[in-house]
Amino acid sequence: MGMPPVPEPALPDPVGGPVASSRRDAPALRGAGRKGPKRLPRRAAAGRRSFTATLRALDELAASGAQVSVRIDDLDGGAQVLAGDDFVTLPVGGLGVVPLLVEVAAAFEDGRIEPLEILDRAAVQGAAHGGVWQHLKAPALPLIDVAMLAASSGDALAVNALLHRVGLQAVRARIEQLGLRRTALLDRFRDDRGPDDAPHLALSTAREMAQVFAGLVNSTVFSPGVSAQVAEWLSLNHDLSLVASATGLDPFAHENDQHGLLFVNKTGRAAGVRAEAGVLGGPRAGVAYALIVNFDDLTIAHRLRAHDAFRVLGVELMEYVY
Repeated sequence: MGMPPVPEPALPDPVGGPVASSRRDAPALRGAGRKGPKRLPRRAAAGRRSFTATLRALDELAASGAQVSVRIDDLDGGAQVLAGDDFVTLPVGGLGVVPLLVEVAAAFEDGRIEPLEILDRAAVQGAAHGGVWQHLKAPALPLIDVAMLAASSGDALAVNALLHRVGLQAVRARIEQLGLRRTALLDRFRDDRGPDDAPHLALSTAREMAQVFAGLVNSTVFSPGVSAQVAEWLSLNHDLSLVASATGLDPFAHENDQHGLLFVNKTGRAAGVRAEAGVLGGPRAGVAYALIVNFDDLTIAHRLRAHDAFRVLGVELMEYVY
């Protein structure tokens, strides 16, 4: 599958349009011509940066048989910075858990669920896919702590516990309410997927995942309170090994970066699936991004080639925002 830099025109943001920037130089980010002094404002200079290395890396992946989907939106005004097959629905692994976190936070806010309600893991169908709760001695935790585990470490047992509590139908209704037409949470985490199980945990597109993260930081996902809660959970994410590896942030303590970077992300991993979406903000600009790669995980070289493409994108995102 090829990687055209600019595919079909983007649909309006289903989770709420971007908040207009109050910065005086914001129009330059939307591509407006400038006839003033030769020196451009810092954010205007950022808008002139390219992603040629990223496109080259993704083209090489596509040429090798991988399916690739990428989307970058500038948070000041919502201008599209980069898009390639961003409308294609692909498996996204644990990245698809984000709508579940939104539904849990919404249930906390409207009183349907008590955040300190205790959930016993013995009542949940387990999965050794990853996470720490399965190794802890505590057999039960408050739901709000379970949500934190699901967001920060991709804990499979915690995700299954949240899904057990709120129900898959409620999450699907929330996805529909958010206007995500190509996103679906299909199933819980499983150690083995049989012929009667959903083939994947979740599906989505780079376009919709980038829009969800833009909505979280712009406080337009369900409500400002829910947006803030989900963004807070995701700001604790420990997986900074893909796009985020270029940020230099501490994987275990990056919510208050001394260099002024705003960073929120979520990754997804499965056999032959790597995905990441998030928000990266710096002195020059802020972006919402998503990259999904589905590839033949035949050897470690195939896997590392996919990982390298994420890291190339991370470097160029840092150049754009910083």
